[in-house]
Amino acid sequence: MKMDTDFHMAKGEGETGYINNSRLQRKALFETKRVLQKAVTGLCSVVQPPPGNLVVADLGCSSGENTLIFVSEVIDTIRGYPLEVQFFLNDLPGNDFNYAFRSLENFKKLVVADQGGTPPPLTGSYYTRLFPSQSVHLFHSSYCLHWRSQPPHGLDFNAKTYLNEGNIYIAKTTPLSVVKLYQDQFQMDLLLFLKLRYEQLVLGGQMVLTFLGRKSEDVYKGDLNHLCGLLAQSIQSHVHKGLIQEEKLDAFNLPVYGPSVDEVNAVVRESELFNINFVQLFESNWDPYDDLEGHGVQHTIQSGMNVAKSIRAVMEPLFTSHFGGSVLDELFKEYARNVAKHLESEKTMYSVIVLSLQRR
Repeated sequence: MKMDTDFHMAKGEGETGYINNSRLQRKALFETKRVLQKAVTGLCSVVQPPPGNLVVADLGCSSGENTLIFVSEVIDTIRGYPLEVQFFLNDLPGNDFNYAFRSLENFKKLVVADQGGTPPPLTGSYYTRLFPSQSVHLFHSSYCLHWRSQPPHGLDFNAKTYLNEGNIYIAKTTPLSVVKLYQDQFQMDLLLFLKLRYEQLVLGGQMVLTFLGRKSEDVYKGDLNHLCGLLAQSIQSHVHKGLIQEEKLDAFNLPVYGPSVDEVNAVVRESELFNINFVQLFESNWDPYDDLEGHGVQHTIQSGMNVAKSIRAVMEPLFTSHFGGSVLDELFKEYARNVAKHLESEKTMYSVIVLSLQRR
């Protein structure tokens, strides 16, 4: 699995594209709005006028209009301060930057014209060095840091033995040795991310990070476990039908990990690089269009379809690279049915962690 080329959101404005299936990520931006506002306001006293130049980077930026929500929020927050702001939009090379910039052209006429030009693209992994030392005031990342830099070492599909057979993530049958590989990869990636951002932030610089996590300390009881388990069932069904080779399933392990808040705090403390301003876990319905509270799902079939579309928009390129594109339509139809059946008995939520850090 080559993350630089294989991992990106599904392109285009069609039914399965990320642009039309990113409401879940948009809801998280609004949920964390006050945390971002507080971080930006705190920076306004750090940047020296007149006029000060506030450098802001969105890591793993959206290919759709969600990026504009973040940009506009920063601009609205600094309005009235004698500041200029410079944005950088970062993602892997496969991101649909063209759509983002087409959206920005209209947005710029309304909001950005008096604050600066179109934010430049910055391609590359946020697990690498992206900026000069002490050059950035604010790093923002939303719905990205649960993705790892690679599948856990030893689980990639070039391995001679398959250690997590029949699964694509941590499941009930996943050996503890494989769980340890996932945890090690998470700790290594997050520690690297913190060290890189520390070097690139100015003194007192801020980060606001939002990513999928888990509520339980039990690594086998995360929300991602349920979600990926249902997806693995769909793949297993295709294996039994002879549509996917069993070896393909056994060799596929998602480069993702949903940590607990305690796991995140432990890595931040180990780094000794940042003070934690704020950390909180909130929940969001699996179905991006279900805004109702409560334990029941009113329309399970439609909710199953909504969940399947949102997951496909994120994972389609990875699945296409590994399993081939010809099986995806039927695979995700079956996944929608599996999710709908699950929601009949249990309304499951995403656990989302928002973390605000300040450079020491």
